[in-house]
Amino acid sequence: MTAFISSINYCPVKSVSFQNIESCEIRKNIGIIGDRIFAFSKNLEFEKVKLFEKDPEFRKGKWNNILTLKNSPFLNKYNFTYAENKLALFVENKEILTIDVNENGQRDLLSKKILELESSLKKPLFLMKNEDNPFFDTAISNKTLLPHSISLLNNKSIQDFQNKIGIKIESSRFRGNICIDGIEPWAEQDWVGKVIKINDISFRVEKKIPRCVAINLKPGSDDNSLNLLQFLKKTYNHFDMGIYLTVLENGKINIGDKILEK
Repeated sequence: MTAFISSINYCPVKSVSFQNIESCEIRKNIGIIGDRIFAFSKNLEFEKVKLFEKDPEFRKGKWNNILTLKNSPFLNKYNFTYAENKLALFVENKEILTIDVNENGQRDLLSKKILELESSLKKPLFLMKNEDNPFFDTAISNKTLLPHSISLLNNKSIQDFQNKIGIKIESSRFRGNICIDGIEPWAEQDWVGKVIKINDISFRVEKKIPRCVAINLKPGSDDNSLNLLQFLKKTYNHFDMGIYLTVLENGKINIGDKILEK
């Protein structure tokens, strides 16, 4: 059996948007171009916001200084699209605000709009941007040495999980960049420590992805009544779903591309 890409996804804004795309540019030391290049700060004054924005080392372990689905589940109600320097905020497919991200004043407008929509949030709130050092989970965690990463999910592993617990599970709960079909459930975990190739681009498979309570959120809502994290532990005695890749070469990947072990 040969694995192949069934979908490609990226999130311009950390923890908020989730966009399906046909193909994407891949860059060594960055990952998918455009993925998680924005994030909203939380409980940080402006000077420290600039440090968080520019300095990956300053970010380490500071999860409470950005808005995430874990600390702000209401974010799941929102979505963003990003193209040609225009970032548009949507709620239930209705466009609320579009800004030019290169204009600091317009970024402030977006932050004010989020504060207006979510009264539980406290000032200050800033929209940060970094294309060279995006706001990946692995770049903020102090438990990993992966500043750049791409997540890969095996649809058959999600399907196996779904079948075992008897509950429909949307794959978007796991926010995978690359979703694949064509191999047995959990076979992707055997790639850890190996190098795989997609469209002649080499990727090193670094580790399994340990999940957090964000997977409990129903897509497009702040409903977290389904405890998938608990089901994972009960069913498989672990919290893992998917694997992290780091890119070794520049290139482009597309839906339908095959995944080959080197």
